[in-house]
Amino acid sequence: MKIVFATHNPNKKNEVAALLPNIELLSLESIQCHEDIEETEDTLEGNAKIKANYVTDNFQLNCFADDTGLEVEALNGAPGVHSARYAGKEVDTEKNMEKLLTAMEGKTNRNAQFRTVIVLNLDGKQHIFQGICEGEILDKKSGTEGFGYDPIFKPKGYDISFAEMSMDEKGKISHRGLAVSKLTSFLNKL
Repeated sequence: MKIVFATHNPNKKNEVAALLPNIELLSLESIQCHEDIEETEDTLEGNAKIKANYVTDNFQLNCFADDTGLEVEALNGAPGVHSARYAGKEVDTEKNMEKLLTAMEGKTNRNAQFRTVIVLNLDGKQHIFQGICEGEILDKKSGTEGFGYDPIFKPKGYDISFAEMSMDEKGKISHRGLAVSKLTSFLNKL
């Protein structure tokens, strides 16, 4: 089975491809979609729908898209849907982490969760899957693996950040891993 994953992020595509070994995962680049699909909704689900629908409507291909947010309890769920551009219009993970660490200074409640919503458009029907990974925001960066906020997020039940885990280890417990697992179970039943 071939499915388009509506992302321009090679790290995200590689992470998801490792979790879907029986599916040929096509990138936006491989279908010649070079547009930056604008995420204008104020929910993760809404943004994932925009991306999946864009590919289905313009390329007539089965597709799934995700949107992920880091939701910090002490910040009333921020950065949430704005996680990728928390520090400004340009996606800059270092500035995003700096802004978040600054916002968390002096806060004792460091509870947070990563949440991923996947929207699958398959044969004219839409399906939604969600994965959540609870944890906490660290005081400083730790580790060099992964991407995004991984160096400052420690998942519940672990003594290391996402950025200190292998891709395989992170994939088993991460928000995206859990959402992709639900997607995989669904696709395997077809």
